[in-house]
Amino acid sequence: MFFRPRIKFWFLFFIIFIFWYFLLYGFNWSYLPGLSSSTSSIPVNPNTNFSNDIIVDTSNNSSIQNNATIEDLESLQIDLDPIIPNKEQENHHTEIERVRERCTGRYIYVHDIPTKFNDDLIKNCKSLNKWEDMCQYFENMGLGMSLGNPQRLFLHSGWHVTHQFSLEVIFHQRMKHYDCLTNNSAQASAIFVPYYSGLDVARYLWGNYNYSTRDKDSLELFKWLREKPEWDVMNGKDHFMVAGRITWDFRRGIDEDSGWGNKLMLIPESQNMTILTIESSPWNKNDFAIPYPTYFHPTSDEQVQQWQGKMRKQRRKSLFCFAGAPRPDMDDSIRGEIMEQCTSSGRKCRMLECKSDKHNCLKPVNVIKMFQNSIFCLQPPGDSFTRRSTFDSILAGCIPVFFNPGSAYVQYLWHLPKNYGRYSVLIPEGDVKRKKVSIERFLERISRRRVLAMRDEVIDLIPKVVYADPRSRLEGYEDAFDLTINGVLERIEVLKREMREGKSYSDEFDEEYSWKYYTFGRMRPHEWDHYFNRTNRIKL
Repeated sequence: MFFRPRIKFWFLFFIIFIFWYFLLYGFNWSYLPGLSSSTSSIPVNPNTNFSNDIIVDTSNNSSIQNNATIEDLESLQIDLDPIIPNKEQENHHTEIERVRERCTGRYIYVHDIPTKFNDDLIKNCKSLNKWEDMCQYFENMGLGMSLGNPQRLFLHSGWHVTHQFSLEVIFHQRMKHYDCLTNNSAQASAIFVPYYSGLDVARYLWGNYNYSTRDKDSLELFKWLREKPEWDVMNGKDHFMVAGRITWDFRRGIDEDSGWGNKLMLIPESQNMTILTIESSPWNKNDFAIPYPTYFHPTSDEQVQQWQGKMRKQRRKSLFCFAGAPRPDMDDSIRGEIMEQCTSSGRKCRMLECKSDKHNCLKPVNVIKMFQNSIFCLQPPGDSFTRRSTFDSILAGCIPVFFNPGSAYVQYLWHLPKNYGRYSVLIPEGDVKRKKVSIERFLERISRRRVLAMRDEVIDLIPKVVYADPRSRLEGYEDAFDLTINGVLERIEVLKREMREGKSYSDEFDEEYSWKYYTFGRMRPHEWDHYFNRTNRIKL
């Protein structure tokens, strides 16, 4: 009895549904006044895909109206794009501003010099040294082969068999990853010339090569530079380069075949440049010393901290040590006396004699192991004032002992503390030569408290005297490359300011006293004057 009413109910519901369907969707509401533009008042998401929202009516007018609405929205979006930038554009502009802020005053332009002055020298690396195959040292961007961790002396990574004369290659590779490079030389604060001058001259230092052969590439390079518009801006005073050997290899004062090296640093154009060397001249003003390459090239802050921690915990069994060879043909050398005193001190002194037939001092394990186990490392002059050994000793947390201020104090002004007593000891070489001082007793009189303070200072210096791996970046430290760039940019800025003011700092002092001006900024008499009196040395 309930069957018939139920059928009527569903039938009524169906009729109502059909009626409302045709009322809503079958009638063209756009003809009614006030409703024809109602769609334009509906908020629209510009990223909406309208193709899925179009309801196609049997009426052509309805389809045209819907398409027109879509075209209007698309054109509105195009008009709004420049006014409302998307997030990707905002991030890009923010990054550009960040780089501009960070690099203002620090942009560097790198000259694209002919490859004969750099890359071709590496390709022909077998010709760079008369006695040794140099090719092995140019692996890993000039760092040399990976050293590993023999005898657990080092870390598992970051250590390489690095040659002391490979700085030009390492520096160039670091420059390629410098974060403020520019292709616009007009924007640059400094201009880098990636000439491997040390590798160039090394081919001709031994053998029967005339002086014109040794000078040929240097003269040709400066001719190339003179013809570039960048040179004319400051006559080269905003240019800098790295010469990865000691200054005396580039200061041949006579045009005779018997003269040593080439005359790179005596060419008039080079006098305007800033030239970075591993040892500078105390008596000349256009070259500046930066650290020798060491075996350690950290890839992270953590690696630096790990090594520093290891050196702070290192037990040191000997009071002092010396790695080197005697110089019997040099009248002023104190090496013979130093080696004699070391031998007579028994276990308090350890010595690594660098005999050419055994190459003892060319093996990183031998050198670093001895330095790690010593409190003080003796650093007397050799063929010249400075030694790579100085930086190897700092790397090992061993306090360097100098005998001449020319070995470090007037050299690495951008990298080592001006207060040299904080990290090193100076024993006058004259006192050693005249046997007036016992090195052992001199060092034993230094208090334990001062020794610990000096060692901490030396270990803190480690990141400042190493060149980080070019393929990575230190975040919390400035390494030797960073400090060098700071020094170069500051120097060039001073030169620019003087040019604007029509002055020249070079007029303020005699070049002969460059060491005094650069170290102290004044020309008054100093207790070190006798060390740099050239009547006691051959004028090179």
